Amino acid sequence: MNTLRNAFLLMIAVLSAPTFAADAEAGLAAVTELGGVNGRALACADMKSAARARELMLAHAPKTPRFGAAYEEATNAAFNAQTGSDKPCADAVERTAQLNQLALRLGETLPIAPRQ
Repeated sequence: MNTLRNAFLLMIAVLSAPTFAADAEAGLAAVTELGGVNGRALACADMKSAARARELMLAHAPKTPRFGAAYEEATNAAFNAQTGSDKPCADAVERTAQLNQLALRLGETLPIAPRQ
């Protein structure tokens, strides 16, 4: 009985692997985009948006070097791009809309794990 159960669990894991990989990549893309919003918010002194971006990152992203580095690199690149250009800052309403969209995407790709 255990052998059958183990075989069934292995089959589910193998069949689910591509889905997990696709979800992880979609989640990584959303975290990278979130870092970009965070960097622009910091460069534009929009601390409310920066705080929300950080909260979303902490709530949704896996605590791994890969996700942390993607967020930090995107934050730095966006900050440097914003401060190094003559382009004016987007308004807070636009940034809030971006964060709302990202919150939805993160909820789909990297749902918050239930607390035990």
